[in-house]
Amino acid sequence: MNTAAAQTTTLPETTGWFSRSEAWLDSKGKGAWIAAMVLGFIFFWPVGLALLFYMIWSKRMFSKSRCGSSRRHFAYSALKPSGNAAFDAYKEETLRRLTDEQENFEAFLRRLREAKDKAEFDQFMEERAREAAAPRDEVSPLDQQSPRPQQ
Repeated sequence: MNTAAAQTTTLPETTGWFSRSEAWLDSKGKGAWIAAMVLGFIFFWPVGLALLFYMIWSKRMFSKSRCGSSRRHFAYSALKPSGNAAFDAYKEETLRRLTDEQENFEAFLRRLREAKDKAEFDQFMEERAREAAAPRDEVSPLDQQSPRPQQ
């Protein structure tokens, strides 16, 4: 058996529907609990109220999300050495290469934004110079239209 195989946790069939529902909602996260509570209020308000009380009583309402902590755990585990020198060297080289690529890409985006800003500024200055070069004694077509007196 491969040690890297995904392990799934299954509940025994002897557990009740409530325990299975609770485990299913826990696996989906706090959002699933909130959605179930809202749907409970919509369809039959005592169910929504019961879910709200249960979430508060079991401290599911105010507990921290597990998603953020698992991401932090993954980031920490990616930085710690594995014990295999060849793999650690490969990992270090790959992380260095990815960091360099990210810095190069950010520099490219910065140059792209600067070029766009310069093009917009040059266009603005050209329009301004064109307006300044136009003779001021010419009357614009909008000024020639005078409002008609109303009768």
